[in-house]
Amino acid sequence: MERFRRLAANTRGRDLAVGDIHGHFQRLVQCLEAVAFNPAVDRLFSVGDLVDRGPYSDAALAWLAQPWFHAVQGNHEALAITRLRGGRLDLEMYRAAGGGWFLELPYLEQLRFVERFEQLPLAIEVQTAEGLVGLLHADSPFPDWDVLRSCLELDDDPDVREVCQWSRRRLKKDDNRPVNGLRALLVGHTPVLQAKQLGNVWHLDTGGWANGHFSLMDLATLQLVSPAPGAATTPRPTAPA
Repeated sequence: MERFRRLAANTRGRDLAVGDIHGHFQRLVQCLEAVAFNPAVDRLFSVGDLVDRGPYSDAALAWLAQPWFHAVQGNHEALAITRLRGGRLDLEMYRAAGGGWFLELPYLEQLRFVERFEQLPLAIEVQTAEGLVGLLHADSPFPDWDVLRSCLELDDDPDVREVCQWSRRRLKKDDNRPVNGLRALLVGHTPVLQAKQLGNVWHLDTGGWANGHFSLMDLATLQLVSPAPGAATTPRPTAPA
């Protein structure tokens, strides 16, 4: 598995990042349309948790097939992998967290999702004109991005993976210490009412999958470009062409 992925700067269009999606791809489509997202030149980066809780988790594979869509592996993708590959998993917790759709799939369908989820890196770094922007699902286990990069490229340390995908420490401690070696680190995992910056770490899960809204951040400017929250509709979601 490629645990760390480097991506060059986008010289043709915008790079946008979004918080947890959790199966609400139709709401995301509306948000992208509102900011005139152009898949011919723009790219969209996800901080993970594409699936569970929402009605269209099965659309994740179609989105992951798009060349302009890049995602790190969140803890909910990791839960699906653990379910199929073996490991400690509380099935009632998983179902309560929205994993029932996956548990009810036939084995071969589960395998299609898991094989794709296993290809997702734990961390992504993107070049911008102003410096590197990193993406993780939850938090960095190290205060230096270079250390995390080296660690992920050399080994699959379960303790490092645990922090990358599950930690809520930074928000709980209101920790403003930066992650050195990055212009900004973008994460999700823990819902916040509005996008919140602690040091150079931005928390982007503003509950677009629940009663909140999706927050889109422009990696070039670190500005939020998403419109004011609006009502969601229910047509079947498709990834923008």
